[in-house]
Amino acid sequence: MLEAHESYWRKRPSAKRLVLKAVPDEATRLAMLKRGEADIVYLLQAELAEEARRTPGLTLRPTPIVSTHWLVFLDQWDPKSPWADRRVRLAANHAINRQSINEAITLGFSRITWSVIPASFDFFWPPPPYPYDPARAKQLLAEAGYPNGFDAGDFWCDAATATMSEATIGYLQAVGIRAKLRPLERAGFFKAYGEKKLKNMLYSISGAFGNAATRIEVFVAAGGPYVYGSYPDIDGLFREQAGELDRKRREAMLHRIQQLIHEKAMFAPIWELGFVHASGPRMAETGLGLITGWAFSAPYEDVTLKAK
Repeated sequence: MLEAHESYWRKRPSAKRLVLKAVPDEATRLAMLKRGEADIVYLLQAELAEEARRTPGLTLRPTPIVSTHWLVFLDQWDPKSPWADRRVRLAANHAINRQSINEAITLGFSRITWSVIPASFDFFWPPPPYPYDPARAKQLLAEAGYPNGFDAGDFWCDAATATMSEATIGYLQAVGIRAKLRPLERAGFFKAYGEKKLKNMLYSISGAFGNAATRIEVFVAAGGPYVYGSYPDIDGLFREQAGELDRKRREAMLHRIQQLIHEKAMFAPIWELGFVHASGPRMAETGLGLITGWAFSAPYEDVTLKAK
């Protein structure tokens, strides 16, 4: 169900009106689709997405987008924090079974990229994976001085990512990294995130378009709106690339920055989210996926019903 701007309909008085309704409850959205009260519903997960796939007349519409998800170790620059030890950050990376979470929540339609930067972005460098290895995670924690794990405190997230965050916490707890989920409404989450008021761990997301440099500027380099700390070697390279006019040299600098991010285990990348939508039998063209990287139906002019 969609809604175009009023000006669009004034110019096209004969067009059939598309209506958008906000339905926060996922099960209600699916029920509306089954009853024919909706023709397109957004963001189904886990069992409900699987139910939509099994229901005759409904079509699952997974839509790849540029939304990357990753864990931020907010206190890694505090020498008193366990996260200051790279081995602990590596342990967290090896503790998470990303593909299992992918299969369970987004039916395998998300893309695991091991980076905070979408693979489609200019200047992207493909990092090697951190394999799922809970035994290795426990060994790293023991080497860092935490043979019995540790209490990691609050784990902050946008409420919309609570399911994914909860699954991630489960894997961390299995190796001894114990945390408490703290979901916040989106506006409050990003306000607190940007004001540097959160501590311990955070489930970060970004669906912003751009390139590797713009993503690094916001989330990695010193002075970025969501940067709690940075590293001098990364900051120096970032300043250099900003003034570099030769594309090859700039690309090499941005690749090196991404290599350093990976080597330092600054983050625990999760995936590029695959939005799982669904449509009903009346739809000829849903508009989903027509604009590369865009999560929703667009452009409205191309959304059509089947001829009766």
